[in-house]
Amino acid sequence: MAAVAVEGFAELAATLVSARASAGDSRQAVADVAAAYASFAEQRPAIYDAMFTLAVDLPFASQDVPTDLARGFAELAETVRPFVGNDDLEAVTETFWSGLHGLVTLMRSGRLRRADHDRRLAVLVDRFSR
Repeated sequence: MAAVAVEGFAELAATLVSARASAGDSRQAVADVAAAYASFAEQRPAIYDAMFTLAVDLPFASQDVPTDLARGFAELAETVRPFVGNDDLEAVTETFWSGLHGLVTLMRSGRLRRADHDRRLAVLVDRFSR
């Protein structure tokens, strides 16, 4: 399962890199990366679950984190960096990631109405791109 998760993290990182690179400005980058993250989770539910829900023997939040896991986090960090100001980049990135993950997970499990997904994503983007 860990190998599937690592492959998923590599795919997600590539998706996020592409989304940020194609954005016209920093605010659009936050919107595009958020949409790409949500779309990845929606289109690849089994892989997303292997990455974030199922138990895997991978180090997270440590110096030993595999490169593919770190790449995705680094891409999220670069996306929010223009809006961090004097705040801690790592903490802001973790909060942005948590927001994305929470919205996706709660919607996928039926705890949030799917019809309001785009509106909630827009609220999150607005908060992190001011």
